[in-house]
Amino acid sequence: MVMTCLCRLPAAYLLLLGLSAALEDNKIPNFCSGSPGIPGSPGLHGSPGQPGRDGRDGRDAPPGEMGEKGDRGEPGQPGPRGLTGDTGHPGPKGEKGVDGECAVAPKSAFSAKISDSRPMPVPSQDPVRFDHIILNEQSDYSAETGHFTCRVPGVYYFAVHATVYRTSLQFDLVKNSHTVASYFQFFGNWSKPVSLSGGTLLHLIPGDKVWVQMALGEFNGFYSSTKTDSTFTGFLVYSDWKNSAVFS
Repeated sequence: MVMTCLCRLPAAYLLLLGLSAALEDNKIPNFCSGSPGIPGSPGLHGSPGQPGRDGRDGRDAPPGEMGEKGDRGEPGQPGPRGLTGDTGHPGPKGEKGVDGECAVAPKSAFSAKISDSRPMPVPSQDPVRFDHIILNEQSDYSAETGHFTCRVPGVYYFAVHATVYRTSLQFDLVKNSHTVASYFQFFGNWSKPVSLSGGTLLHLIPGDKVWVQMALGEFNGFYSSTKTDSTFTGFLVYSDWKNSAVFS
């Protein structure tokens, strides 16, 4: 009965049944081969995907060769000054140094007097020679000429003390032939000698000369005896250190 009924079904229905059976078996019937279709239009870009997972750490590679030395960079800006550190402990005492040379302060001083055996009076405009040396350690004064000659530059003080007897006295203190000070004592027929003293400061350089000189021939009352003297004295007050040969 069944077979009889199937034979009576239309042919199209039977074809659909066969296709359904083939589709169920995942098999497409090959009735005929068609021509390739036209390629479709490119699709739109898809939306960005989710970030991928981190890759695995690589293994340590062997060190590479050292590269060439680069150019020296520009100096950086000085950094801020740091805080002052604590005072360190005293270091050990050093060895004693060798003895140095001792500087000797420049000296110049003299004093001389007229001996009682020297003939007087002294002619006008002539130097008075104080021929008896009292002190002249540096030999800056000459008893033969009556001149003091400067060796150490600086300021000097010169003083003259004269005993005046039998006549008035006028003398000059002279530097390099120029009168720097004059002194006078009038004698009034007194029975005893009188004194005349004077002094001054002078700035001298090496080679300058200072002496006592008679001013007038008629006022030449320099006197000297065993009881009284006429003296000429000079000494260095302070030197010009930077110009002194002793310290050069």
